[in-house]
Amino acid sequence: MSYVDEVYSMVVEKNPAQPEFHQAVKEVLESLRVVIEANEEAYRKDALLERIVTPERQLLFRVPWVDDNGQVHVNNAFRVQFNSAIGPYKGGLRLHPSVNLGIIKFLGFEQIFKNSLTGLPIGGGKGGSDFDPKGKSDREVMAFCQSFMTELNKYIGADTDVPAGDIGTGAREIGYMFGQYKRIRGVYEGVLTGKGLSYGGSLARTEATGYGLLYLTEEMLKCNGKDIKDKTVVISGSGNVAIYACQKAQQLGAKVVTVSDSTGWVYDPEGIDVALLKEVKEVKRARLTEYAAARKSAEYHEGKGVWTVKCDIALPCATQNELLLEDAKALVANGCFAVAEGANMPTTMDATEYLQQNGVLFCPGKAANAGGVATSALEMSQNSERLSWSFEEVDSKLKNIMVNIFHNLDDAAKKYGMEGNYVAGANIAGFLKVAEAMTAQGIV
Repeated sequence: MSYVDEVYSMVVEKNPAQPEFHQAVKEVLESLRVVIEANEEAYRKDALLERIVTPERQLLFRVPWVDDNGQVHVNNAFRVQFNSAIGPYKGGLRLHPSVNLGIIKFLGFEQIFKNSLTGLPIGGGKGGSDFDPKGKSDREVMAFCQSFMTELNKYIGADTDVPAGDIGTGAREIGYMFGQYKRIRGVYEGVLTGKGLSYGGSLARTEATGYGLLYLTEEMLKCNGKDIKDKTVVISGSGNVAIYACQKAQQLGAKVVTVSDSTGWVYDPEGIDVALLKEVKEVKRARLTEYAAARKSAEYHEGKGVWTVKCDIALPCATQNELLLEDAKALVANGCFAVAEGANMPTTMDATEYLQQNGVLFCPGKAANAGGVATSALEMSQNSERLSWSFEEVDSKLKNIMVNIFHNLDDAAKKYGMEGNYVAGANIAGFLKVAEAMTAQGIV
């Protein structure tokens, strides 16, 4: 059995009932096979793969909080500090009922390579809780966030572990968490990113993941002789990433015709009205039925269906494993020529392979959605320097980072004889930097 297969078997055996984590490890190790086999003796001797697939630290704790009726609730919370070889742990906090240890480990493992690809000194980590902020009052959300941070503060710090937002964790939640950290620790430091502008946040952070997705997509198309202008784009999701991906795509001259949420999706042949979408989702926190009701050209559909719409470019921006094999077949049949992931691992492995086999340009989330964490690292820099950069300055740095990410993964794919395989290129480019740092630092 090869070293790759041995390590993957070990991961499955030691981490039962964590399918998302198994999937993330398998996808990375498979595409690293050519690199690992070339260095197998040294890597095996140092147990490099065993160390890279095993978190440095896993924290599991309870979060008790009181609702508006005086009832006490208890949620599970997690922080997985996966790898600090190239910098302090960095990764978001997800608040969603689906959160469990396996999902946090999959996200933390992906984060190692994503953070490495940015070229910035940040390691991989992730956290969250099965708490659902939807339908809760501001006071209830504050009660949860303060209780959550009362425990988490012991393990994080500006040079140790710097969490950020993720699904369910927006500016409101980050604000409550930051206030509690400051209150308990008595220090004012950049321990969280995604903060409000009045207390150390960065301009362009809100837009960063969506904008970054489009900067990389534009560069990928350009390097393959295509132009994003006048192309039809389908987007899933209607959260932060989807909204700003929609906005930037339209600024670049494309037409976005779909968005979705957990109950249904909207098809708008005249192009999504971003201002209305923001009003519905960011202000009212309402369902997409309200978007459709307010716009004559829009059709609302229950359930799934975004990937059945004829398009040139598809950008999955909702959640993991949302684009299945049958969806990939529909995209190919409808003439889609590019897919870039705005969410973390939204495309299943068989769907990814089908898209690649059918000549679709495919860029994985660890590269395509790295704009958010890259701008979080820029926020850390501003906090350390006690400075605040302009929107244009941050946006310009973001664009350069995303363009460089594409060229680094493109070069890695070509170097190892897999030209055009951007999944392999991203994993190889991300892995080599982390492996070199781990080797240099000894067995720790």
